[in-house]
Amino acid sequence: MRPPRPSRQHAVRLLPSIITVLALCGGLSAVKFALDGELGTALAMVGAAAVLDSLDGRLARMLDATSKMGAELDSLSDAISFGVAPALVLYVTLLDSSSYGWIVALLYAVSIVLRLARFNTLLDDDSVPGYAKDFFVGVPAPAGGLVALAPIAAYSQWGEGWWSSTGVVMVWTLLSATLIVSRIPTLAMKTVSVPPRMAAGLLALVALAAAALVTYPYVLLLVLVFVYLAHIPFAVRSQRWVAARPETWDIKPSERRAIRRSPNGSHRSSATRLGLRRPR
Repeated sequence: MRPPRPSRQHAVRLLPSIITVLALCGGLSAVKFALDGELGTALAMVGAAAVLDSLDGRLARMLDATSKMGAELDSLSDAISFGVAPALVLYVTLLDSSSYGWIVALLYAVSIVLRLARFNTLLDDDSVPGYAKDFFVGVPAPAGGLVALAPIAAYSQWGEGWWSSTGVVMVWTLLSATLIVSRIPTLAMKTVSVPPRMAAGLLALVALAAAALVTYPYVLLLVLVFVYLAHIPFAVRSQRWVAARPETWDIKPSERRAIRRSPNGSHRSSATRLGLRRPR
């Protein structure tokens, strides 16, 4: 069998960057549709950009196609798709009636850029403990963009109301920006696992979400946003538990959860049974 042609290998290695560019186009297209008054399509574009953003990094690692250029392109795409685009969508729809609306939109966009700059810095920090890769520092850019756009989803679903008032939208946007630049830990999706006994329930939830996506997409987005926000206290507690137990830093998150569920005071014996040692 002949080895693959170099040109074909090069094309495959470009696939993660192609997905990143598509995510960028989706984020920018959200602004276009918001200007045209098609808020549902604008939300869909940001949602599609978030899905594509979750795929490009995984695909790059699967294809062994990670590169410095790809990482920089991903950060620039995130800054536009989840920083600039949501800020402009919010401003042209719900914030343009206030003289402070543009300031709030700017603060949100800057928070995304600052968050991405910190994320890139932490990638090169060798002093970060091993467990840190299981948590994000602050709300990640894609989630932050969708959280900030929650008032747009409520406005699209129910029309005018307190949820679309300028004051409420400004406060919500500033709170989103604060969560994005904060040092509050949030769970990385790669650490989330489902026990086999709960697989059937998960599939039922996926089917329910698919039905809601077709019939009530805005309500689905709002539910996902509030479920995500509700997980933050759990993530904070989990991060503090791991940080206080160095012997669990180098094991899988699922094994850590098993240790946490063991009787109080037995985490050391559980770690010993798993063959763990305190890192030196």
